[in-house]
Amino acid sequence: MKQVYDEGIKERARYTQSEIDTGYIDQAIAYVIKQIDRKLEAFTEVFPGPTTENLVYMPGPNVGWTTSFWTGMLWLAYEVTGDAKYRACAEIHVNSFIERIQQRSDIETHDLGFLYTLSCVAAYRLTGSDAAKQGALEAADRLMDRYWEQAGIIQAWGNLQDPKQQGRIIIDCTNNLPLLYWASEVTGDPRYAEAAVKHVEQTARHIVREDASTYHTFYFDVATGQPRFGRTSGGYSDESCWARGQAWGIAGLPLTYSYQHDEQYLHLSKKLANYFLNRLPVDRVPYWDLSLNGAGVPRDSSAAAIAATGILEMSRHLPLSDPDKRAYEGAAIAIVRSLTDSYTAAQEPSCTGVLLHAVYSVPQNMGVDECNLWGDYYYFEALVRLRHDWCMYW
Repeated sequence: MKQVYDEGIKERARYTQSEIDTGYIDQAIAYVIKQIDRKLEAFTEVFPGPTTENLVYMPGPNVGWTTSFWTGMLWLAYEVTGDAKYRACAEIHVNSFIERIQQRSDIETHDLGFLYTLSCVAAYRLTGSDAAKQGALEAADRLMDRYWEQAGIIQAWGNLQDPKQQGRIIIDCTNNLPLLYWASEVTGDPRYAEAAVKHVEQTARHIVREDASTYHTFYFDVATGQPRFGRTSGGYSDESCWARGQAWGIAGLPLTYSYQHDEQYLHLSKKLANYFLNRLPVDRVPYWDLSLNGAGVPRDSSAAAIAATGILEMSRHLPLSDPDKRAYEGAAIAIVRSLTDSYTAAQEPSCTGVLLHAVYSVPQNMGVDECNLWGDYYYFEALVRLRHDWCMYW
């Protein structure tokens, strides 16, 4: 792995003083459950769109890369409350995901990892459903179809035969890889995990920059395996640092560590986290791109929620002797407190989402200053991690 600079945590003393009590977390979880209940009936047979429209989620089919975040919230609600109504709704959605993979409907994406980890893998872990297990394994096979062996990468989006799309990876994929690690675990077939490890190696070499910032996307020549260039789709510019992309890296690298126990990915996640934390405004919720700040620049609460969850997973693996462990735990708590105190929709009675001031894509003017499913999901997961000894779905 190449050398990546470590800035350290510039506000370590402040973060080590961050605390949160169980009553506070319970109230925050109760609010998330309330928002789930508001739309449970409407979204039993269909799915919320990726973002709200004027702060209201609209119904739609099981398409795109985001639908499983709603299913994942249902599984979390079932675990937290024990109420069978959430399981019943989640299982309806799991059947939809099984049908989707069997019919190969809208699966030309590496986000099969998101889609099937939070639906079918979660169902298998919680209920032992063999149908869910088989659906997730078929999704893992279809994800393997996107693996370019010569380049050692899993192509992100689009038609594998389209030269304009061939060889593109994105930082988000570090969070899709657990589907492959899981598949190797349950089948005993090492090829899934081997592909995932090759992909994360290429991500560490080429998407992560020397200063611990990240490209959003990177292209490879799939015939020769040679690296080509970095680009952005979600960020301000190719050389800036998209906040949600950095958060995906912070969250995804510890997931590789949790399966492979290769400490280089834990250390790399720390460096990415330091870069992210050192560029947060006072309230700990980033501007949508870490190179930007000031009045009129949209925040992205979903990036904050993803980063908090990733930092909690990372710090979980750090030994007690690590001088940064307490600071990372405190940083995650500080982010969650800010989201809870200032970014939920509690004061917007007509809103059906959870976290306000999230962003889908500023460059495409999509879902700007709205709620989105992944922000809502990761905020809920962070709360559950802080409150319970949670066995993750990833």
